[in-house]
This record gives sequence, C-alpha cells and structure tokens, in this order.
Amino acid sequence: MADFTAPDSNASSVQEAITLPVKGVIVLALAALADWLFYGHGIGISAAIFAVAVACASLLVNLATLNRKQVLLAGPVLLIALIPAIEEFNAASLPFMALALGVGLLLTTNRDRHGLGERAAALCDLYLVGPFRFFRDAIGAFNLPALKSGFVVWFIPIVLGCIFVLLLVSANPLLEKWINLLNPGNTASYISLGRILFWIVVLSIVWPFIHVRWSAKRDMPAGLAEAAALAQGMPSRHNDFFGVATILRSLILFNLLFAVQTALDVAYLWANATLPSDISYASYAHRGAYPLIVTALLAAGFVLAAMRPGGPAEQSRVIRPLVYLWVAQNVLLVMSSILRLDLYIQIYLLTWWRVAAFIWMVLVALGLVLIVARIVLNRSNDWLIRANLITLAATLYVCSLVNFAAIIADYNVSHSREAGGKGVWIDMNYLLSLGPQALPAIDRAIALPGFDQTLVSRRGCLVEQQTRETASWRSWGFRSWRLQRALDAQPKSSTTG
Repeated sequence: MADFTAPDSNASSVQEAITLPVKGVIVLALAALADWLFYGHGIGISAAIFAVAVACASLLVNLATLNRKQVLLAGPVLLIALIPAIEEFNAASLPFMALALGVGLLLTTNRDRHGLGERAAALCDLYLVGPFRFFRDAIGAFNLPALKSGFVVWFIPIVLGCIFVLLLVSANPLLEKWINLLNPGNTASYISLGRILFWIVVLSIVWPFIHVRWSAKRDMPAGLAEAAALAQGMPSRHNDFFGVATILRSLILFNLLFAVQTALDVAYLWANATLPSDISYASYAHRGAYPLIVTALLAAGFVLAAMRPGGPAEQSRVIRPLVYLWVAQNVLLVMSSILRLDLYIQIYLLTWWRVAAFIWMVLVALGLVLIVARIVLNRSNDWLIRANLITLAATLYVCSLVNFAAIIADYNVSHSREAGGKGVWIDMNYLLSLGPQALPAIDRAIALPGFDQTLVSRRGCLVEQQTRETASWRSWGFRSWRLQRALDAQPKSSTTG
C-alpha cells in the first residue's frame, strides 16, 4: 500500500530533501548497532537496548511532527512491553516489543487514526509494507528513471528469492551439499552473504520508524493518487514494488525455487528414496521441520501484501494461477514439516514443545488455505482476520479439553525402547515433570522389565501432589476426579512394584 499523502508545501519538500540524508545516516548507524549487538551473538538484553535505540532515534528525527501529548503515553507502553524481553528474550516477548514500537510510532506521529480498525490497518501497513519502502526510497533518492523502471521490478524477487534460498538450504542437507559443491574457492571468507542479508533486513525494518510515511486513511481516486505519487517522486502504481510486473516475476521465481524443495520432499520424504551415504534419514527429516514453517509464513505475508483487495494483481488471470500454485506448494511444505516432525518424534518421543509445533503447523496450513479462500471468494482482509481468529479460538478451545500431559506420557512409554518400540530410552525426569496426569503411564513404565527402582518412590511424590490438589472441593476438576478414580481402582500391589 503506497503512501499518497501530498506534501503540505514546497518548504516541507525542501525540508524533506534536507533531512533524508540525515535519516539515511541514522538508519545506517542503527544497522551497525544491530550488527554489533546481534550478528553472531545470542540475543537477550540486547533486544531491549536496540528497541530503545530505535524509539529514541525515531523520536529525535520526527520531533517536529510529534504529538507531544501522546509521547507521555507511548513511553510507558514501550517500557511495559520491554519488561518481558528484559526478563527473558524469547518468542513470547518479541511480539510485545515489536508491537509496542509500532503502537508508539502510531500514537506519536499519526493523528488521523482513531478507531481500532483504522489503527490495526495502519500497523499492518507498517509491518507488512513498510520494510519494502526502504528499497523504493533508496532507488528514488537517485532519481534514475531507467533504474526505477528496470531494477525495481526485479529487486523484490531477487531479495526474497535469496532469503527463500537460505531458508530452504538450512532446511535441506541435500541442497546444502549441492551449494557447497558449487562454491568456487574460499569466497565466503571475504564476503558473507548472511551478513549482507542481515544488514538489508535490519535497514528495511528500521527505515519505516525513521522515515515515517503512513498510508492515506481513505482510498483516493486513481488519477489523484497517481498525481500525488509523481509529485513526491515515488514510483507510480504501475511501477511500484507490488505492481503486476514485480509480483509476476516474484511468483515465477518463487514457484521454481519451491519446486526443487517439493520434488526432493516427494522423492526422499514421501517415496522413501535412498539418500546419499553421507546424509542420514534422521538429519534430513529433522532439519527442515522448523525452517520450512518460517518459509511458509514469509510466503503467506508476501501473498497478503501482493494480493491486497482492489490491487492490480488481484484481478490478473496470469498471477492468480501462480498464486494458487505457490500456496499449494507451501501447504505441501507444511505437510512435509509435519511428517518430518512425526518421523523425529517416533525416535525421540514427545514433548510439550513438539506437540505445540504440531498444532502450530496445522494452523499455518489452515491459514494458507484461508488466504486462497479469500482470493477465490473475493473477500476482504477483515474477513480473513475474522476467519483466522475463529480458527485460532476453536483450536484453543479444543486444546483446553485435551489432556496433553497424559497423551505425552502414554506415547513416550508405549514407543520407548523399554516397551519394545523404536524410540529412545524413557526420560524418567521428563516423565515425572509432566505431573500427576502422567501417573497411569508411569505405572505402565514401572511394570516394564528393567525399570529404575527409584521411580517407585518418586511416583509417590506425584501421588501426594495429586492428593493435595484434590483435598478441597474448591480445587475439584473433572480431569483430576477421573485420575483419582483410576488410581483408587488400582490394586495396591501394582503400584509398589
């Protein structure tokens, strides 16, 4: 979604031209700080430090246009959101930090958004479209028409194509082996592709917070939007980063890249073809489970940004089949990830995180299908959001009724090496950490030949915990009641070994 807000006066345009190089220097300084904080290092308090640096830089650069009253609100919001990251940086604390930066920027620099829907749309524009504005503005700064008309339509396909290649190679040891065979000498010691991509990603993420450009609140007529875009020196609708030409080239390239991974998965994962001697089947199955999900999420984000309702690509008869083909490959990619994780669990058994990964993969696959449904049914993004929220709510409701602790414990005992399965030996410490709901499975483990004698006494601790938790009627639960009935029905000899 391009920004078509025209400048207020020639003076503001001159001021913009003066501050643009300054903004470029600040963004480069932030990228250098990110390199020093993150590249090759673990992430912890460094994430909070970088978030504060981005917020301060944005505040400094946009001081003239700030809503001073909202700054007093945005500051505490950011500080509260940083507390989880300071406590521990993980997948749960990162969204709070990223969302707080966006909300703070919205509160302080956008006075026109009041409703929840308008603010949510502005944040989606900031996170999904904003990073691509860095490339558009960088090219526009040179004011080279030939560069704009030729390079712009290939820039996104090449950049995203390189990211997809890195993700696919990290997920597939066969691709990694082929890339290593193509490596001419020790070029990597001089130029690090990973570091270059790291800088590009950081620059594109930080740029919208420094060079703030909110999209227009309401859609403008095509002619007025075109004129406003030309007045700002921006690429027009027919030549922007999400124009038909860019999307078409991207989809052709992405489909070809994904076809390689799809063909390898079909051959080696689904058809059980023989792998090269230096690559084990376990490594092939395990390595790709999580990177391929990241790949599918990135692909879904691209489809949402490119096939926006009313956009030029949505009605294209050439682009639509390519989108369907690419989403189908991504759904197959997710199914391959589920199969990879299943093969890994058959050997290394279940954990809470692996169950969560299964559920997350299914949700990603359903999200991709819903994206196709939105395009086919010509629905709005609001419909897509509601459908995903309903799917998520239904999934969480079903999960709340499932006794995962008992399922994990029962699976691990049944498929363990002690029980004659092809899995590893039972991790008794993990089994006990599942709590009283694991007691039926623990009793089965005790009955197996060669079990650890200390398991009986440790089992008693769980029984005492179950007794304490069900001692009062106030703590009664149907699941605990069922467990207690099962324990009471057991003969005493079966629990003493």
